[in-house]
Amino acid sequence: MTKTPPTDRFNEENSVYTVRGSDAPDLDAGVAAIRNVLNTLPVRPGVYRMQDARGEVLYVGKARALRNRVTNYTQVARLSKRLQRMVAQTRSMTVVTTGSEAEALLLEAQLIKRYRPAYNVLLRDDKSFPFILLREDHAFPRIQKHRGARRAKGQYYGPFASAGSVTRTLNALQKLFLLRSCTDSFFANRSRPCLLYQIKRCSAPCVDRIEKSDYDELVADSKAFLAGKSTQVQKKLGEAMNVAAEAMDYELAAIYRDRLRALTFIQGNQAINAEGIGDADVFAMHAKAGTVGIQAFFIRGGQNWGHRAFFPAHTADVPDDEVMESFLMQFYEEVPPPGLILVDREPAECELLAEALKERAGRKVVIKVPQRGEQRKLMAQAERNAVEALDRRLAESTTQGKIFQEMADLFELEGPPDRIEVYDNSHIMGTNAVGAMIVAGPEGFRKNAYRKFNIKNPETKPGDDFAMMREVLGRRFARLEKEDPERRSGDWPDLLLIDGGKGQLSSVCEVLEEMGVQDVAVVGISKGPDRNAGREHFHLPGGREAMLPMNSPLLFHLQRLRDEAHRFAIGAHRTKRAANLTKSPLDDIPGIGPARKKALLMHFGTAKSVRSASLADLEAAPGVSTAMAQSIHDFFHPAG
Repeated sequence: MTKTPPTDRFNEENSVYTVRGSDAPDLDAGVAAIRNVLNTLPVRPGVYRMQDARGEVLYVGKARALRNRVTNYTQVARLSKRLQRMVAQTRSMTVVTTGSEAEALLLEAQLIKRYRPAYNVLLRDDKSFPFILLREDHAFPRIQKHRGARRAKGQYYGPFASAGSVTRTLNALQKLFLLRSCTDSFFANRSRPCLLYQIKRCSAPCVDRIEKSDYDELVADSKAFLAGKSTQVQKKLGEAMNVAAEAMDYELAAIYRDRLRALTFIQGNQAINAEGIGDADVFAMHAKAGTVGIQAFFIRGGQNWGHRAFFPAHTADVPDDEVMESFLMQFYEEVPPPGLILVDREPAECELLAEALKERAGRKVVIKVPQRGEQRKLMAQAERNAVEALDRRLAESTTQGKIFQEMADLFELEGPPDRIEVYDNSHIMGTNAVGAMIVAGPEGFRKNAYRKFNIKNPETKPGDDFAMMREVLGRRFARLEKEDPERRSGDWPDLLLIDGGKGQLSSVCEVLEEMGVQDVAVVGISKGPDRNAGREHFHLPGGREAMLPMNSPLLFHLQRLRDEAHRFAIGAHRTKRAANLTKSPLDDIPGIGPARKKALLMHFGTAKSVRSASLADLEAAPGVSTAMAQSIHDFFHPAG
């Protein structure tokens, strides 16, 4: 066991050491494992991970002084029941030393996101937030929706609460500022304006319908608007409209009028009044029936960019201030913090949290509980929304719980299923065949677990749905058996729903039987007479069938699952078909890249002409060496 000296910045590779203990699951063994670590711990900042006998992370914590903090876990009588359970499962610890407590807080948030420990408060949201990006890597900047890493050069405005809110704002901004949204390649190859110019949502800089200086002015106006100076933009447009009207240039005046309407649309969609707030995030928390809800408002430039409710997991027996602190650190792991964060209660270690966010943002971040004025009014509205969102969540959970219990009774399961996998196939006359799997649980669809399967087994005949289903399920469970034979990951399904009748069900059951999988329930869903939705038949192994009343909530839920699988399968099929439409036989020739393929097509006209060309003709093509010509000729004429 070794420890490295402190560095200016935490580095897990250089400052980690692990102490392992007995595998026996018991409280005394857990305390002994922790005490074994204490003698090695420094009195300095860092992050520690509690791990069970299998090495899986139970808890991630940070400390100003590691030895002092970890000592608390050996005083069992002072621990809550929750922490006692955690200590009883602890068999090893991993410690990371850092240069400061703020760095420890940042690292703690990273590790919680990576390991998703069972005893940490977790922000259950795997979706990245959308932004509006005004790209600045082109002479005529492009405005677009953006998700993911912010690598492109330009100005990022956000976060927006949802894709819908950013799309509505983006559409209105296009009408207001007429900025281009097309790709650079599309822009470079235009010879006449596209449809967006015709419907007055672009100024067509691609074909010189606007001067560079005038376009730069539109870009400057858009930046001013997104920075919260909408009144300035509105005044400028109003004056321009009046000047055009006085000059009797009514067509130009109508353009300015339409842009003013677009501005009014954006302002009218501000559900809350945030004037004078600037850039701020607002968080209000409400707890009820063991569930915590946190309502967030995103304010940028005094404009409301949407709101979203979050429901953190593992909050039982955790003080509210600690829930708020953990939530904020995990939330700002992906989202850049604004200069002002308004909360309805002070998070634990508020000053340390503000310091850590300052380090992440590169500027001062203020966390405050508003007491009066516009900020307090805004917080009151967030608090009301938090109560309403949690009430809706609890009502949905109650209904959802009843549906899942009814599902368990109908399909004779041991209990309500936690993971449901739904399978469907899509093809046209056997071409571009794709299998699809969607995943759902009590909380809804788990879109990050969706999978598509290209049908590639040569023994699977085109259009044979039964064989396609056998191939898909065979590959799926072969991978599960290889990666998680002991079923510890939570990726094993409790229920398989198959879009199809007895034939598809039999195919799946045969696959599972061959692989020795006997404890996964399988149900086929087929539409009734005349493929009538609402009269679905549910086929169970052994020839049993079931139907549900047409107004049954469980029926609606199962239809929704089946329809989502159908939607995903069709989308995957269309993507594959579109890719194949642009595929060329030249793509399969070794050594032929995009540039050489383009040169061959320019010289011969079509891929068919390349195929039929003689060796001498190929050697005469520009950019094709004698060896390459021979390779192309041999590819199409393997017999010589």
